[in-house]
Amino acid sequence: MAKGNSRGTRARSRARRLALQGLYQWQLSGGLAKEISLQLLASQNVRDTDSEYFESLLGESIADCQALEMLFGNHLDRPLAQLDPVERGILLLGACELKSHPEVPYRVVLNEAVELTKRFGAEDAHKYINAVLECVCREVRSAEFKPEARVGGARA
Repeated sequence: MAKGNSRGTRARSRARRLALQGLYQWQLSGGLAKEISLQLLASQNVRDTDSEYFESLLGESIADCQALEMLFGNHLDRPLAQLDPVERGILLLGACELKSHPEVPYRVVLNEAVELTKRFGAEDAHKYINAVLECVCREVRSAEFKPEARVGGARA
């Protein structure tokens, strides 16, 4: 059972990475979520990817972009337009999952966002992404998010 769960976890991680690629493409060139999705699914090795979750994340993030940006925009230390496209994409994905996918624990959302940022973002950007998404957690997952329960009792 753990093996299947591990595969499912890996498939979701790959879906997030592919959705980030789609959001990056969307930010730079525009286009419809469905077109971007079809293009990425055709051009990538998606054998171990949860393609349904990928399409859901990409579509929801693009369709709900303004509302998601309002969720995290107030917690930025710079204007939204000055965000790196990778960081903006990761924040869109994280905010989307926190808002629309309560079945995914917030700790998983934060960890996945941090890992994507470490892999594709600027050096130390993961700390910034984590801090912003923790603020979003407080708003949309207040019952689940309990910062005082964290190791060491530190608060963000």
